[in-house]
Amino acid sequence: MKSILFAFALVAMISCSTTKTVNETTNKKETTAMDAKKMIENGFERGVIIASTEEKNCPFVIEVAGRQDNYYLDPINLDEAFKKGGEKIWFKYNGLRMMNRCEYANPVSITEIQKRAE
Repeated sequence: MKSILFAFALVAMISCSTTKTVNETTNKKETTAMDAKKMIENGFERGVIIASTEEKNCPFVIEVAGRQDNYYLDPINLDEAFKKGGEKIWFKYNGLRMMNRCEYANPVSITEIQKRAE
């Protein structure tokens, strides 16, 4: 009889913890979506740092997902902490009226930048 009660209690405890994990995951996704909405409302763009070693390319560019196609920006003042390929960021920038340093990215000056959690 004791072993049946023990088994029942064990099953009850395991099933409760599984529900908690599912709820925590759902809450994290909702929080991330809310944070993204706030960042966009505050004027931030979503981007990914891309590192390149080719001569004709800039060493670091930011890939921005546009409404139709992705486009690339050449940050002239990218902080050393963000010079990692694949780094997901939120950023604000100002366009620059200067000649392009690389073929496919337009030069910009970063005004604000943060790591992105997603």
